[in-house]
Amino acid sequence: MTALPLSKTAKPLRLAAPAHRKAMLRWIAVHALAIAAALFFVLPFVFVLLTALMSDSQALTRDLWPNTWEWGNFRTVWETPGFLTWWRNTLLYAGLGTVLAVGSSVPVAYALAKFRFRGRNSMMMLVIAAMMLPPQVVIVPMYLLWSKQFGLSGTLWPLIIPFAFGNPFTIFLLRQFLLTIPKEYTEAARLDGCGEFRAMVKVVLPMAKPGLAAVALFHFFYCWNDYFGPQIYASENPGAWTLSYGLESFKGAHQTDWNLTMAATVLVMAPVIVIFFFAQRAFIEGVTLTGVKG
Repeated sequence: MTALPLSKTAKPLRLAAPAHRKAMLRWIAVHALAIAAALFFVLPFVFVLLTALMSDSQALTRDLWPNTWEWGNFRTVWETPGFLTWWRNTLLYAGLGTVLAVGSSVPVAYALAKFRFRGRNSMMMLVIAAMMLPPQVVIVPMYLLWSKQFGLSGTLWPLIIPFAFGNPFTIFLLRQFLLTIPKEYTEAARLDGCGEFRAMVKVVLPMAKPGLAAVALFHFFYCWNDYFGPQIYASENPGAWTLSYGLESFKGAHQTDWNLTMAATVLVMAPVIVIFFFAQRAFIEGVTLTGVKG
């Protein structure tokens, strides 16, 4: 006479076990795929680092683990004539170019995001069209302008100076991020007597730090890895080479010393990896929020 209540209470228990098992299998599958994807991206870096620590005779053999840890390879690369100059030029190009690009793009992005005026959508379409324009299309007239009219060939200034007039990709990302900031903040700032410039600097930009960090990192990485620009403008002057272009020259001079080539590659990649490691939270947040509104 008590069998019916027991069967009713036992049925949920029987259903709970398959559901728990299904959730466990889903968790294992997701994490297995994540680990496989992580290994897919990490293993090439591990291979480069281990090869950089091998001797000349062991590099690119079947041995995957160094017999002796040759930390002196990094010192040899660092003391290569011109390597410090490449570092200095790359820091100048990436650092100053990022500051100019972000600083000049903020007012344009703010205007496109917060102002209502005739032709705003057309201007936004021009920004997007400029993003789609490959640099190779305009490289000949630009090179003639900078080399013949201004005499700046053999330097990095033809690459740095244009960033003072804005960057289409930076403008686009910043505009998308600024659209996520409610207009009530700027309206309240105007009621308190703030002008547009002060409202932008004091109210909007502090709230846009993730977006600013994201576009700054994007631009810094672009300049750090740029090979095409330095090849066009600075190839004739070794004193103006950057790391990306100088690494190609280093590889040609040490084409049989793969351990030194890998050590140079590690020294070129290390700053970018360290910067992204410490700024990844702001970077991911900024990139995620740029697509909230259109």
